[in-house]
Order: sequence, then structure tokens, then C-alpha cells
Amino acid sequence: RPDGPAIFALVATALAAVTLAVTVVVAARTGDGGSGGLTFASDGAPTGQPPAEPVDLDDGAVADPNADPDDIAQGAAEAMATVTSVEFELERTGAPVYIDQFEKLALDSLIGQFTVPTRAQAQLTVTVEDNLTTRLGAVAIDDEVWISNPVTGDFETLPTGYDIDPSKFFDPEGGWQPLLANLLDVTLVGIDDLGGDRYHIRGVAPAAEVSNITVGLVQDQDVPVDLWIHPGTLLVTRAEFATVIDGGESQWVLELDRYGEEFTISPPENVRA
Repeated sequence: RPDGPAIFALVATALAAVTLAVTVVVAARTGDGGSGGLTFASDGAPTGQPPAEPVDLDDGAVADPNADPDDIAQGAAEAMATVTSVEFELERTGAPVYIDQFEKLALDSLIGQFTVPTRAQAQLTVTVEDNLTTRLGAVAIDDEVWISNPVTGDFETLPTGYDIDPSKFFDPEGGWQPLLANLLDVTLVGIDDLGGDRYHIRGVAPAAEVSNITVGLVQDQDVPVDLWIHPGTLLVTRAEFATVIDGGESQWVLELDRYGEEFTISPPENVRA
């Protein structure tokens, strides 16, 4: 049985896969912001962060019911490639999806932010050994990752020997852009009201794209994906999909919001050696 630091390191490694899985999911670039009860140290603005330009997703834009679904997907691919910040929230139900090699930690939900160039923070809710629910915090800046200890609340630096590049978790060129650009059998399901008009399209993400954006978490399967897209900006605001791992099906619901807002993500202050 692994000791505490080993478990936290494994969680960090898994966070890479899961957060990216979210990014079939969430491959845009998120920041901080303190919503949903997130409690991360955030003193001082990060260096190299571009000015934020908040996007109004409730601007009354009207969707065209006769729009070509392929054009919507291609336009969304281009729009998501230019994202500078976004907040994402994931809810997962169904068969457990373990984020560690010992199958002790199952992901239940995730809320986080990411901002360019390579800053991210998230809070995971996980079930430990099918019985105890707890929360884990994570902060990633450039090539360094900190994971919180659920007992003490202190953060621990990810040990050396783990190849985790946070910039790849939400890299538009390796995530949303190719996913949307290569979506197969795209159809326009309809126009839904989700705080305003949204194109509801459905398509199939090829296995290669799914494997890339989930860092190999989901392999050898094409994944049908439902996407809701803002008609004015063509930014994705919601995604739903299901995956099958070890014969069990899991349902994933992802919400994307607060595009372009300025998020402050700083190294945690309470870091324990």
C-alpha cells in the first residue's frame, strides 16, 4: 500500500489525465477566480498573463436553425484555439473512473481554471476506496505542480520523476481544435436554451483524438460527443459524453464558462517539504 506522499503524487499524475479527459473535454486555457468555493492562495498577478477580455455568453445572440453543422464545428475549432482563459466544471456519474494505478481514488467531480501561458488550478472531489469522499486541490504553474494533502491541507510539490507538462493539459492545438476539426458524422440536433441560444451538435470523436486529449486514459474507442455552442462566439459552453473502461460506462458532463476573465493563479503559500 503506498504511503501518503506517493498517493498525492499519483493523484497529480492522474490529474493530468483526468483534467485532460475532462477536455474531450476541457482543452481550452483556464485561470483562477474563486468560484464554487475554491480556496487557493492567490497573492499577486501572475507574470506573462495577457489582459483579460471577458466574453458575454448571455448577449442575446440568436442561433440559425438552418446552419450547417460542419460549419459550426469548424468555426468552434477556430474559436477554441484562440481561448486565453476559461473556467470548467465536471460532473461524472456511473461506473467509477480511477485516477490512480492502485484503483483507490475515483473521480466524482472537478472544478478549475486555467490561463495562458501555463497556469492552472483545480479542486477534485474523489471517493477513496469506494467509501470516503474527500477533496484534493491542485495548482500547476509552468512545469511545477503542487497537490494538497486532504488531512493537513498543506500542499506538496510533485516529486521528480513525473513527466507532467500542464501546458499540454489544455493546449488548444492538441485538444479542442483538432477534436472539433476532426469530429465525424456531425449533426445539428437543434437549438437549445442554456442561458441563451446554443447550437446543440452531435458527432463522433475519433479514437486517436480521444487518446491524445486524455493522455491515453481512454484508448481504442471512438466517443460520441454532444456539444452546445454559443452562436455568436462559437465557443463551447457544455459537453456531454460517455466512456467505457473495463466494461463499465461512465457519463461525463462538462460546463465551460467565464471565457476571457482575468484569473490569478499563484504558487500556494502553505507548501510542505
